[in-house]
Amino acid sequence: SSGTIPFELSCNQRNCRLTVIVMWGLATILGRGSAVAFMAAAGRQSSYSTSTALSATQYLLRYDYIPDVLEKRGPYREGHLNLAKDLIAQGTCLSGGPTGEVGMEIPSGALFIFTTSDAAKHFVENDPYVSAGIVTGHSIEEWNVVVQKE
Repeated sequence: SSGTIPFELSCNQRNCRLTVIVMWGLATILGRGSAVAFMAAAGRQSSYSTSTALSATQYLLRYDYIPDVLEKRGPYREGHLNLAKDLIAQGTCLSGGPTGEVGMEIPSGALFIFTTSDAAKHFVENDPYVSAGIVTGHSIEEWNVVVQKE
């Protein structure tokens, strides 16, 4: 037999939030009375949010690095990290860090997530890694976040 999944949906002018309540327990295995007792004792909730198309747009900045990035980045690393930290403090950079193959020892690039395209462009224009030639290429992509864990 199938049941319903309890949820709550709340919306404002910019976003809708969907909260799905997930209960761990199977009535078919435990029987109806035991399942109700089990879920009451061991119920767990997980929240997921959904957003309208334009309200959750973020911007991905992808960097490609030179192969000897670890040897060459030293003099520029503090400026690179401080720029990222300043934009995080301003709320326009959400996160960033090196990327590469699984188990990498040397990163092949980096990924940063920004709240505006202007912030991503500002980062590229002011990043010492770019002016010093550590970054060999970059792209800024629009990312429409549809679901995310809260």
